[in-house]
Amino acid sequence: MVSAFRNVFKIPELRTRIIFTALLLIVYRFGAHITIPGIDDRALEEFFNQLTDRPGGNMIGFVDLFSGGAFSQMTIFALGIQPYISASIIMQLLAVVVPSLEKLSKEPDGRKKITQYTRYGTVILSAVQGLGISFLLRNPGNLGIQANIVVNESWSFHFLTVITLMAGTAFVMWLGEQITERGIGQGISLIITVGIVAAVPAGVTSIVRRLFVESSLSLIQLFIFLGLIVVAVMGTVFVTQSIRKIPVQYGRQIKGTRMYGGQRTHLPLRVNAAGMIPIIFAVTLMQFPGTILGFLPQGWGWALELQGVLGNPGHPVYLIIYASLIIAFTYFYTAVQINPVDMADTLKKHGAHILEKGGIRPGKRTAEHINFVLTRITLPGACFLAGISVIPIMFEGWLQIGTMVSGASVLIVVGVVLDTVSQIESHLTDRSYEGFIKGRRIKGRRSR
Repeated sequence: MVSAFRNVFKIPELRTRIIFTALLLIVYRFGAHITIPGIDDRALEEFFNQLTDRPGGNMIGFVDLFSGGAFSQMTIFALGIQPYISASIIMQLLAVVVPSLEKLSKEPDGRKKITQYTRYGTVILSAVQGLGISFLLRNPGNLGIQANIVVNESWSFHFLTVITLMAGTAFVMWLGEQITERGIGQGISLIITVGIVAAVPAGVTSIVRRLFVESSLSLIQLFIFLGLIVVAVMGTVFVTQSIRKIPVQYGRQIKGTRMYGGQRTHLPLRVNAAGMIPIIFAVTLMQFPGTILGFLPQGWGWALELQGVLGNPGHPVYLIIYASLIIAFTYFYTAVQINPVDMADTLKKHGAHILEKGGIRPGKRTAEHINFVLTRITLPGACFLAGISVIPIMFEGWLQIGTMVSGASVLIVVGVVLDTVSQIESHLTDRSYEGFIKGRRIKGRRSR
């Protein structure tokens, strides 16, 4: 392991990419501490403390997760990268529903146009969200919270807030794209991960204070919390790395005096092909009922009763609906990401066929088999996502350590670390250096 870290900095290109990535991440964290002009910091802190205690307040924590704490501090990067993620999801769904976009996505330069549309969508979403935030900060009384957050209550505050948040989101999006292109790892995911890791010291300090100063946390609760984290990390690594290999045989082709093909390989299908997107979908939908019901008159008894169910993450009905949505969205997004028909057509064009069940004919039979396998392996992945999201909520009321988003946090951090290490490993092995996996070395020319 130590020698692998040394080898990382022996390769000039890899060393440059790592330094470039680190510098851009530092710039992002620096901007996450610059507050929007015209806001009273103390009043803002009191406002968010009251807001998070209300039904639907966990949504604030989820948004704050993606912004690295910038949302609760209302900095220039308050929206973080979430508008970009939302725009990307919308474009992926539209590419399936709209035939013209589906055709465009399959063209050679179509992905660039789709990316450009995603950028436009990001700017539009950030402008709309920024306008909503400006009105919320100027009139917190609409939520029944008395606070004087805005120093200057003129209309110029709305304009300045929208422009600032929109520019901040565009800049964060640019940082992520630059890291992906010129750095190491997936830029957007790294930005989210850095925000999550940045909150760890404050969380550890809070636990130590509650354990030794306030005595509101017992050792048993602490060990259970740490055990949940260990199990979540191990489960995430296992599920993320799990792949179902479908054996494939390529036919032999004679071109001139040479024979090509005849190789036996496999078609890899990931158990969790959807990543954490289903959790994002489910959390967003689960917050709508509680938020909408909160604006209804307090005298409506049925509204209060329904709000107590759909706005309370600890309620069994809430947990069942939440888990069901995650499982449903996992199947949905996996179907969006992986098209068995396209995979079957690709195998047919290359003269390949599946070896399972005594051999499967190319075309429709191959697509049906891939779809059958994909449906079966997606179930454990979907159940894992539901479990890693629901189980922390079940322990949150007892532990009181803010575990609502810990499942999503672990999923993001572990996934990003595995992906980044895999890219570094590829750079090392391509240049004959020993990677992080012992004994894995590929012959080639050393980088000078």
